[in-house]
Parts: sequence; C-alpha cells; structure tokens
Amino acid sequence: MKTLRLILGDQLNLSHSWLHQVDDDHIYLMAEMRQETDYVKHHIQKVVGFFCSMRNFANTLKDEGHNVIYLKIGDPNNPQKLLDLIDQTISEHNIEKFEYQLPDEYRLDQQLQEICESISIASEGFDTEHFYTSRNELENHFKGKKQLLMESFYRMMRKKHNILMVNEQPEGGKWNFDQSNRKKWNGSPEIPEELSFNTDVTELLDEIKSAKVNTFGNIDAKNFPWPTSYQECKKLLDFFCSKLLPYFGDYQDALHTQEKYLFHSRLSFAMNSKMLSPKEVIDTVIEQYYQHKDDIHISQVEGFIRQILGWREYMRGVYWKEMPGYAELNNLENHNPLPDFFWTGKTKMNCLHKAITQSLDDAYAHHIQRLMVIGNYALLTQVDPNEVDAWYLGVYIDAIEWVEITNTRGMSQFADGGLVATKPYVSSANYINKMGNYCKECAYSHTVKSGENSCPFNSLYWNFLEEKKAHFKNNQRMSMMLSLLEKKSKEELIGLQERARNIIERPDQF
Repeated sequence: MKTLRLILGDQLNLSHSWLHQVDDDHIYLMAEMRQETDYVKHHIQKVVGFFCSMRNFANTLKDEGHNVIYLKIGDPNNPQKLLDLIDQTISEHNIEKFEYQLPDEYRLDQQLQEICESISIASEGFDTEHFYTSRNELENHFKGKKQLLMESFYRMMRKKHNILMVNEQPEGGKWNFDQSNRKKWNGSPEIPEELSFNTDVTELLDEIKSAKVNTFGNIDAKNFPWPTSYQECKKLLDFFCSKLLPYFGDYQDALHTQEKYLFHSRLSFAMNSKMLSPKEVIDTVIEQYYQHKDDIHISQVEGFIRQILGWREYMRGVYWKEMPGYAELNNLENHNPLPDFFWTGKTKMNCLHKAITQSLDDAYAHHIQRLMVIGNYALLTQVDPNEVDAWYLGVYIDAIEWVEITNTRGMSQFADGGLVATKPYVSSANYINKMGNYCKECAYSHTVKSGENSCPFNSLYWNFLEEKKAHFKNNQRMSMMLSLLEKKSKEELIGLQERARNIIERPDQF
C-alpha cells in the first residue's frame, strides 16, 4: 500500500521504528512552511536551526535509501500550509494511506485531526517514540488529587524507570539535592570554552530572507553555533558529560555577566527537535557518573536528571492535561503591554539588559535568567501573559509550545493560579544579587528600597504583593512575605508604590 508519512520539524528522530526498514511504498514528507514560521514571530536563529536540522535529517534518510519529498521554504511547489501540502502530495503520488507522528503542539494536533477527517483515504497516528511518558500519564498519576506536585511525579518516574535508585530508595539518600544547587560562581572553577559548531548558514539565511519570513534577533551566518544533526548533538552531549557535568548542579542557578553558558548543557534544542532522546541523554550522564564517581558528586547528576525526567516530562503532561484552556489563563488579571526593551535590550537595569541582549544575540538564556530575571520582571510589572508567552515562544531556539507555555504562563507568570507552581516566582533585587554579579555594574543600587537610585525590582516586588495580596491570602507559602508587607508603614508603602507605578507606566525609561 502506497503510504505517505509526514514528519514535522520537531520530529527528527532517526531511531524511530518507521525508519528501521527501507520500503519503496513509504514516502516521507517534510516541508519548511510559512504556516510554521508565521504563527508567532521567531528568532532568526530558531528558524535557521530548525530548517538546517530538517535538511540534514532528510538528507540522512535519503542516504539510507528512504523515499523523501522535501520542500524548502522558497520552493514554488510549496503550498506553505499543512492541509494543502498533504492534499497536493496525496494527489500527485496516488497515496492510499496517510500516516503521521502525534504532534507535540495542540494547534497541530487539532489540525491533523481535521485533515484526517477531510481526506478520502485511511489515516493513522503514531507515537513519536521520544518521551518517557505518554500524553496522558501525568493526568492518570494525579487522578483524584487537587495539586499536581512535580516532586510526586518525579519520584514516580525515578522508581518506574529505575534511575538513580538503590533497592527502592534514592541513591545518595535523598530524592532532591536542590539545596546544593544554588552556588554563586565567582570565577572558579574554570569554565571550559563552549563547544560551537560554526556552521556556515549563509545560503539558508538568504533563502529565508528571499521568502520574506519575518524574524527578529541576531545571527552570525558564517558561524552558526547550534548542533543541527544527530552526530553534532551527540558531540555536545559528550562534551557536557566530560567537561561540565562535575559542576553543573552546584552552579545551575548562577548568573554572571561574562559567562552566559556557565556549566549548562545547551542540549534543550537537540532534545526538543528530537535529534536526541531524553533516555539517551540520561543514560549517557549516568554512565559518566558511575565511571567517575570520585570526581562527580551525585548532586550534580540528580540536578540535571531532575530537569529532564522531572520538569520536562511533567510540563508536557500538564500541557496535554490542561490544553486548550491553559492558553487562556490569566488568574492574576495582568494586562500591561510588554516593554519595548524586550526587543532591543536597551534598559539601565543591568540584569535585564544582559539577559535580554543575550537572548536576542544567541536565542538562548538559561532557566534562572528566564525565570528570575526576565520572567520575574514581567510578572512584577503585570504584563499580559499572552504577550509574555509570544515573546518566550519566539525568542528561544528550544521553545516549542508544550514546554514554553507551561513554564511561562505557569511557573513564571503564575497565570494558572498555582497549578504548576505553589507560589509565584517573584523576588526583589536581593535574589538576583545573591546569585550573580549583575548588580555590581548596574545604574541602580540593589540595597536601596525606594527613590530614584533604587533597583526597580525592590519597589515592584512590594507593589506586586500589595496589589495582588487578595490572590495569595490563602497561600501558606506566601504568608511570611504578606506578614512582612503588613508591617510596613503607610508612608513607606506609598513611596514604594509610587516608584513602582512610575516604572510600570514608563518601563522603557528605566
């Protein structure tokens, strides 16, 4: 039976069972579509990264003997929309059956269901064979429970997959070494120079520009740094294990003006495009740990595995449990516009300047920059979560909605009312100063609470607690901060709120 098999741009899994055998009756369809470049404004490195990886994947399939149809962004035969693409291919190649891998975005899942109903041939969906969990595993795990506690899910996953376990107990005697993962980096230990692949993407960049795809951000066309093939992704994984893993956990929350990557793996794009599987990543990390136990403490390894086996799988489960309604949640009723400096990095607040400029230059920021600098500011200034979502989804090379929206609208912006996070992740300047050196080079003083010289985070923090206190009155994790708020004098609170209002009304002047 002549079968058309669709492979989307984030389904670049060379180990998928579809590909175990070469069959002339199977045609693999891949396309660079305006539908996907235009539904949100993307960073140019994100578009280049996915297109380059897709082309490498398709070429590998062709080299292995598979029958591949690949339409580039500027191909005159490219209809640029998924329905038209499938209809056209079915007609031109006399296809008898349509097959696809289950997409990881609700938008595409709905679209493919509608396409399957509209076409006149048989259709079937298959698992991507990537994640540890099925779409509904988290929902089943929490059935009948009021809270979706990640720690509960994470422990279940550790037990189920026998990861860092000894006789049903966690290796090292603790499930979670988070308290050990909060060190400030002050120049030692030395950070190895990052592994960069320096691919020349000039030709691809010209094609994207010729197609008039609307993007933002910066790119060095001669030296594209991201991995765009399985071989390169594996090199990055091996580099992380041999060079960075021994210190990853200690400094995973650190911030530094001169070190944008620190000891982070930069593997999220490799995994979210499915060039690398989470199982291969975790297995490789654990193998490295067991071979070098004298040099690698379990806290380094557990901190890394928790992000993948815990948060990554957890966030995907929340996404499929709560969509499509999750995308509309705005529990704190925030409606302010995103400041212009999110698109330029031009602000006197050094932490935001560094984190946003890095995001625009590299399509990358690590989780504390995203959560406790950029996200913290957006929440404290009460920006509409729709605008925050769109920016995060567009700016980062690893951002796909299933992982972006749960982290942004949920953990970062608390727009889901506490479904993901048990309290809002907000802080004054104290936390930012504690974790890095951004404050040392800033125009504002992190120790001054109000007035023109004060760090905006300080007044914004207390203003946020005052304005939103009704939302948190029954939240036990907020009780201490609300108690401190109540102890502030009326005069002090008025000064803090006046400063905060000026910042919120004129954010691009600060």
